[in-house]
Amino acid sequence: QVQLVESGGGLVQAGGSLRLSCAAPGRAGRTYTMGWFSQAPGKEREFVAAANQVGGGTSCADSGKGRFTISRDDAKSAVYLRMESRAPEDTAVYYCAGKLFGSATMAAPAYQYWGRGTEVTVSS
Repeated sequence: QVQLVESGGGLVQAGGSLRLSCAAPGRAGRTYTMGWFSQAPGKEREFVAAANQVGGGTSCADSGKGRFTISRDDAKSAVYLRMESRAPEDTAVYYCAGKLFGSATMAAPAYQYWGRGTEVTVSS
C-alpha cells in the first residue's frame, strides 16, 4: 500500500505564497502521475493540478492557472504545490493523490492512492 503524506498547510494570511509538499515513497514518487485536489468545507473534492509521470507535462484547473504550480522532485520522491496570491476561497483541505497508469486527469476516482490531507486556512 502506497502511503502519501502531505505537509505545509496551516493558518495563513491572504496574499503571498505557500508551498505544500507530498512525500510519495519509492516508485510512487518517481513513476506515478501525481495530483493535488482540494475540498472546501461542505463542498466536493476538486481537482487542482497534476503532473504526469517522469518526463511528462503538467495540468492545472482553470481556477488555479497563474496562481497554482505543481512540480515534482523525482530524486526526493516528492511532489509540491505552490500557491501564489492566496485568497480566503483557497481555504480547504488539500490532498495529494497518485495514479498508477496514464496521464493526468481531473477525475478523482482515477487516482488509486491518497494522502490524509493538509488543511489550509486563509484569513482575509
